[in-house]
Amino acid sequence: MGAGVRLRRSHVSRAGGAPIPRTLQVSEPQCGSGRDVNVQTRSTDLSGEHGLSQKLRFGSCARYQLEDESAHLDEMPLMMSEEGFENDESDYHTLPRARIIQRKRGLEWFVCGGWKFLCTSCCDWLINICQRKRELKARTVWLGYPEKCEEKHPRNSIKNQKYNVFTFIPGVLYEQFKFFLNLYFLVVSCSQFVPALKIGYLYTYWAPLGFVLAVTIMREAIDEFRRFQRDKEVNSQLYSKLTVRGKVQVKSSDIQVGDLIIVEKNQRIPSDMVFLRTSEKAGSCFIRTDQLDGETDWKLKVAVSCTQRLPALGEDCDPPIHESLSIENTLWASTIVASGTVIGVVIYTGKETRSVMNTSNPKNKVGLLDLELNQLTKALFVALVALSVVMVTLQGFVGPWYRNLFRFLLLFSYIIPIRCKKDEKSNLLGVARTRSPVPSGSSPRLLTLPSSGQVSSLPRPPHLLTQMVLRVNLDMGKAAYGWMIMKDESIPGTVVRTSTIPEGLGRLVYLLTDKTGTLTQNEMVFKRLHLGTVSYGADTMDEIQSHLRNPYSQMQSQASGNATSSTPPRKAQSSAPKVRKSVSSRVHEAVKAIALCHNVTPVYEPRAGVTAEAEYAEADQDFSDGNRTYQAASPDEVALVQWTESVGLTLVSRDLASMQLRTPSGQILTYCILQMFPFTSESKRMGVIIRDESTAEITFYMKGADVAMSSIVQYNDWLEEECGNMAREGLRTLVVAKRALTEEQYQDFESRYSQAKLSIHDRALKVAAVVESLEREMELLCLTGVEDQLQADVRPTLEMLRNAGIKIWMLTGDKLETATCIAKSSHLVSRTQDIHIFRPVTSRGEAHLELNAFRRKHDCALVISGDSLEVCLKYYEHELVELACQCPAVVCCRCSPTQKAHIVKLLQRHAGRRTCAIGDGGNDVSMIQAADCGIGIEGKEGRQASLAADFSITQFKHIGRLLMVHGRSSYKRSAALGQFVMHRGLIISTMQAVFSSVFYFASVPLYQGFLMVGYATLYTMFPVFSLVLDQDVQPEMAMLYPELYKDLTKGRSLSFKTFLIWVLISIYQGGILMYGALLLFESEFVHVVAISFTALILTELLMVALTVRTWHWLMAVAEVLSLGCYVASLAFLNEYFDLAFITTVTFVWKVSAITVVSCLPLYVLKYLKRKLSPPSYSKLTS
Repeated sequence: MGAGVRLRRSHVSRAGGAPIPRTLQVSEPQCGSGRDVNVQTRSTDLSGEHGLSQKLRFGSCARYQLEDESAHLDEMPLMMSEEGFENDESDYHTLPRARIIQRKRGLEWFVCGGWKFLCTSCCDWLINICQRKRELKARTVWLGYPEKCEEKHPRNSIKNQKYNVFTFIPGVLYEQFKFFLNLYFLVVSCSQFVPALKIGYLYTYWAPLGFVLAVTIMREAIDEFRRFQRDKEVNSQLYSKLTVRGKVQVKSSDIQVGDLIIVEKNQRIPSDMVFLRTSEKAGSCFIRTDQLDGETDWKLKVAVSCTQRLPALGEDCDPPIHESLSIENTLWASTIVASGTVIGVVIYTGKETRSVMNTSNPKNKVGLLDLELNQLTKALFVALVALSVVMVTLQGFVGPWYRNLFRFLLLFSYIIPIRCKKDEKSNLLGVARTRSPVPSGSSPRLLTLPSSGQVSSLPRPPHLLTQMVLRVNLDMGKAAYGWMIMKDESIPGTVVRTSTIPEGLGRLVYLLTDKTGTLTQNEMVFKRLHLGTVSYGADTMDEIQSHLRNPYSQMQSQASGNATSSTPPRKAQSSAPKVRKSVSSRVHEAVKAIALCHNVTPVYEPRAGVTAEAEYAEADQDFSDGNRTYQAASPDEVALVQWTESVGLTLVSRDLASMQLRTPSGQILTYCILQMFPFTSESKRMGVIIRDESTAEITFYMKGADVAMSSIVQYNDWLEEECGNMAREGLRTLVVAKRALTEEQYQDFESRYSQAKLSIHDRALKVAAVVESLEREMELLCLTGVEDQLQADVRPTLEMLRNAGIKIWMLTGDKLETATCIAKSSHLVSRTQDIHIFRPVTSRGEAHLELNAFRRKHDCALVISGDSLEVCLKYYEHELVELACQCPAVVCCRCSPTQKAHIVKLLQRHAGRRTCAIGDGGNDVSMIQAADCGIGIEGKEGRQASLAADFSITQFKHIGRLLMVHGRSSYKRSAALGQFVMHRGLIISTMQAVFSSVFYFASVPLYQGFLMVGYATLYTMFPVFSLVLDQDVQPEMAMLYPELYKDLTKGRSLSFKTFLIWVLISIYQGGILMYGALLLFESEFVHVVAISFTALILTELLMVALTVRTWHWLMAVAEVLSLGCYVASLAFLNEYFDLAFITTVTFVWKVSAITVVSCLPLYVLKYLKRKLSPPSYSKLTS
């Protein structure tokens, strides 16, 4: 994959080792599957002056990918048979066209959603114009002098903020006013700037609206500031930059293209770099890519050999050097250096780095409850308009009827302040107190009120607060839910980062989870060794130790005997007749093969007191067992080497050419590494050719997956069966085999292998063919079983989520065999379920046949790779998602971060259900941000996912309580709170409608002044808000019976049915309160206000008590406190009430009678409903 590199040293005229900057040319990423970087540099690296030309293949260029024209092909129907697909070419082309013809056109298409499509297209076009991608062209980089670069490159800063200084206010306002309720308030407030529609003072409209907006802006500003602080912490990390003046400390955000950066061990790589030099002897280092691809396996990176070999001072001349570069010479941003100290030249910074390209921009998430309340608000508005039209119609369209219509609209929504034109100091109560004579033909109990034509406006306090309190209550409730979640001692360390969607945790249907670090700890433990006739488990490892002691003690005695004699060591008896080996020899051969066939490197921590300079100069290291750790690209191999150490055969050192083992007796065995064949996803195996220095034996060891090794090893009758048994136990299996080679066989292989590597055409195929010539009739040594340790309580948590009706999809970048194994061991796929492994497909025809095969399966889990998924989504997106949604579980392996986010969006678009994504690595950020609820786990893979998520937890098992208890409670509480707040406004509107209809349809307010402000705040707000403490079952019961969660996904707690029930309750109670007050008052209208308002307050307090399912002491305090505030305020309400009347027994019995009639039937109905049709939770609480 690499291109040629030419290195030419030129004359160096200066002493010392300071780098002399020259130019470096880099071509911008080209569109396609990867990013091509052409680097041409002439610079001094560390010591000498040299020219360098290289071409690298960087990861996927997600940002600059062009759409494939074939992606727009119409879906091919999956109803055709395989024979029909293969033979009937006409159907292949004509059926999609027939589907196109049936599409809606013209006005029908525009009405049925075409207008939305046109608006979206226009917005996308404007965005593309504003964010036009710059032209791709080659760049010139000056090493050590980034300021000489002619082009501007992005700053190397991490930014997770949603807004900037200029977009914050417009963005927040848009997010608020895209809801109908808030937009309606804004339109009404703006209407007061029109003189013909102005009624009252402007502050009575804009003060409440401004208050709500101020609270929202403040909350968003706090969240944004926290994100800014987290970004600043990362951007302020210090790095050493190599300049002509030596080392200089520089911030991560100040690093520029062309800088030579020194990255120490355990330090984050700040940008995409080319790996030039390392302090390790082998010229390579390990990096941790957990923040990039989610895997904690350490990846081996190799320094550019020509720069790694540079001496302290440059020489005068040198012939040009030709060598190839590959992906192993690159260091990606956001990865961690795991060994040594590295030096690299910065190529890409900021938003051009691979990690940022694979991350989507965060979106503003809106809870489903908010959307449902928005729909109910629209329904209320339609009812409001209808009621106002009815009033104007019954009024007979007298006078300026359109003004009366607008007044009724504001009056019934309790937004309009009204002033009287005749006497601005008087009010309705003042008119009512004058004992006007009863007009003939009217009821003797009613008084004549000014007609709607006479009453123009009366000064009132802001009634906008009555309806705006819905938004305030819900926002305060969400803040309370977040506080409860963070204070829950059962899930310590949980953080709520997005306070607007806690109730969204109660409506989830799909959970998309990462594997590595989320379901598993990524810690491998050796569990089983099977030799065909005998199997060793965790409790019989001591037998293996005893089997190992005898062979190595005999070898030591033979070695001492050979040392006394002068005979040279003989080669292996490769031609000796085959005899049945003893168990001890078979165990010895198996353990030896496991200890040699790997790519593990032992690393020793430096001794205390060794300075950094000494370490950098490769100082002596402490080779004791206590200081040794193992590094490898796969945790499986580390587990195998650690196990061989535990049974007595220890890997003590390794470099590119040799490795040393220590036997149980302490003897050091040295082996020469002749060839290494690394593991690839295509071959599914790795091998090594070893020469034993003591015996000169040459052995070819190989290990790999059973599917790859079964055809390579000699015939046996136990391998397939035992692999199946171990897989059912959730173990990751590896088959180990060997083949003894003579010197002649190896020399022949080496010559053919060298020729194949130098081939220009089909190099990979020729190399693979040569290696396969060795992979014949290999001796099967053993079968190993390694367990990937699951996170604590993963199995019961997944079982709980399944019982709650949540479908779980596992999206991982790991290989298919590993993903399938973890799906079984974690019980994501139950033991009784079949697994359909989607075969690799590369074309439309293959995808069609495979989908047809999958359609015939029933109740089976799906396992599909990212490449096959991409092909199927290209042609059969709807069909694939439809089939996958019917599966009990889905496993997607080899998924890129972008694919994970795409799968989330597919589920949202096709299934229409709420999704939740959970992960712990930087590769999960896109998925977490795309989901309706994103949960990040703060663990070994860093905090990137945790910081970008809506909710942060410390362990996977905490998601059970987070959803079953807090998610369920938050949703049910918010549903009750929202409906009750709407009921509180509806009952007032009903009373106003009754009052206006009785008094000749006059657009005159019933309550005004402090009464409306007190009703919306002081008198009823605390009891209503105390509903956030209500719960139907105890948390322990909700965890024990997760089936209770399944009912929430149907949205029955807040629906049009429950809304209509509350509307009927409001109409009944409002009518009883108003008609009762009108019937029971005697002569003065002020008594109507006193009786009806007091009964209204008592009714609301009793309705809160009726709604509560489990009492909390704060609820009782809120009820008593609100009632006490109302009674105490009566002494100051002489402007609205007749104080002499409200202290009489008559007032008390009239209020009591009206309150009992309005509430008692509802209590009776609630009792009968619980007896005849009890809710599901009542059976658990009884």
